[in-house]
Amino acid sequence: MKKIHLAINLFLVAMVAALAGCTKDSTTTPDTPVGRDSYIGSWSVSESYTKLTYEVTILADPNSNDGVLIAGFANTMPSGPRAGAVVSGSKITLDANQVIDGLKLNGGGTLSGTKITWVYTIDDGANLTHAVAVYTKK
Repeated sequence: MKKIHLAINLFLVAMVAALAGCTKDSTTTPDTPVGRDSYIGSWSVSESYTKLTYEVTILADPNSNDGVLIAGFANTMPSGPRAGAVVSGSKITLDANQVIDGLKLNGGGTLSGTKITWVYTIDDGANLTHAVAVYTKK
């Protein structure tokens, strides 16, 4: 008889645990869609490669629905050529193998709130450097 009660108790505990895992969590919110407009604007940058803080401006690419142009990427001349990138939700990806100020750039980032965390490479022809930068929207 004790074995039957033990089995029933174990079954009830397992059922309660299973049902507790199925309840709706009222504190979660649905993911808010992230569009290209979330990226547009001025950003303060802290970068591992240059160990400097500088600013960039992200503009909508007029020739694309999901493209952006980044003035000053990797601390290049803000008035010079702009880095091209494509936005897909919270992900932003640099156009492959683009060269700006003699530097070949590859990589991408993730937008979370008002920050973009970038992971990319800079190839100057002699060295391949791995960089991490955090953009904070101004």
